[in-house]
Amino acid sequence: MTDNSTCVEPALVQRGQWITVPDQKSVLAVVHTLVYAERLRRVVELVESDFRVQVVYTVAPHAFGAGLARSLEEQGVTVIPWEQAVRTRFDLALAAGSRGIHLLRAPVVRLPHGGGQIKLLRAAEGATEQELRVANMLSRQYLLHEGRVVPAALVLAHERDRETLARSCPEALPVTEVVGDPYYDRLLVSLARRAEYRAALGLRPGERLLVVTSTWGESSAFGRFDALLPRLLRELPPNVRTALFLHPNLHATYGSWQLHQWLGGQENRVRLAPTSEDWMPSLVACDWVLGDAGSVTSYATLTGRPILLSRFPVEEVAPDSSAALLARTAPALSPARPLAEQLAYAEETYDADGHRRVAARLTSRPGTFHRRMRTLLYRLLDLAEPAHRPVVRPAGLPARLAGWQRTRRGEAA
Repeated sequence: MTDNSTCVEPALVQRGQWITVPDQKSVLAVVHTLVYAERLRRVVELVESDFRVQVVYTVAPHAFGAGLARSLEEQGVTVIPWEQAVRTRFDLALAAGSRGIHLLRAPVVRLPHGGGQIKLLRAAEGATEQELRVANMLSRQYLLHEGRVVPAALVLAHERDRETLARSCPEALPVTEVVGDPYYDRLLVSLARRAEYRAALGLRPGERLLVVTSTWGESSAFGRFDALLPRLLRELPPNVRTALFLHPNLHATYGSWQLHQWLGGQENRVRLAPTSEDWMPSLVACDWVLGDAGSVTSYATLTGRPILLSRFPVEEVAPDSSAALLARTAPALSPARPLAEQLAYAEETYDADGHRRVAARLTSRPGTFHRRMRTLLYRLLDLAEPAHRPVVRPAGLPARLAGWQRTRRGEAA
């Protein structure tokens, strides 16, 4: 397709050719990793049923992007090569990461890709001492290119993030929009389905569920999983089932086959969730959460379930983040005491007020993401919003996977 600088026309890909669709607005969803893809999905669904808007995806270069284009295509979406995406004009681009977005020929909406602004910049990224104390997604390195603010709109979940931005990159303040958090809102409307989720997962009366969640990196819970796994296998009573949710970057790094091998055939006790599985139903259904400084652990504060922290790298976490606040609230896992005893202690000492304070740090606009985000998108597209309220749908029912089937007295679970 030849670029036309005077008339923006969206494009579809069919049999290797471009087909323009007159009078339709084009939106490019820029995916870097699977985590970004899932975050973008929550935004794209606000416009995807509008006949006036055509959405296509592209996969930007990223160390954890292997196989992502194929995964998206299997979901039935149109995926165009990155090289083609940066040569084509779009009416709007959506991105949850920063790599390469300065090359796009479209106004860019930059979204957060986790719960709260948690991770700090690393010294290896060439940051100054002052910048090292700022969450990476709010840093100048992630927002500027050659001194220019790249995003046309920077979406934030909390008003305090704007306060941080005033110190870290004030040039970006004019384009910031505090709209809320889609996972926060979706989790809230999913809480009422707890009994349905437990039944769908195959939990029997008297059985309890422990969700173990890990972000990625050496300081994550998975970074010492060789020590944690034996405890999960040996120290929990037989009525406790364990669901393991690992960051998609771990699956991308090691491969799901290798991760399953490391579990040593023990998935009747510790079941590794595939990357395609939504963690939200299990989080709502569980009785405890054993997590680290990742976003899912912070989201767990909305469920009313006790949390036990496995690892917490203080030097890598923004001191005013939800994760840092949770580390001062939830008990920490000890290597010296039985795991079941510590889970019982977390239950006995559950700090409901403390968890509410952590949850409040996730967003200052609870329950409003879909409405505010849709308004922002249509304003940038220069279109009137559809004549209906955007709907916040709860998480769907989870599948009862074979890894949880067990045999008792010769009968299949």
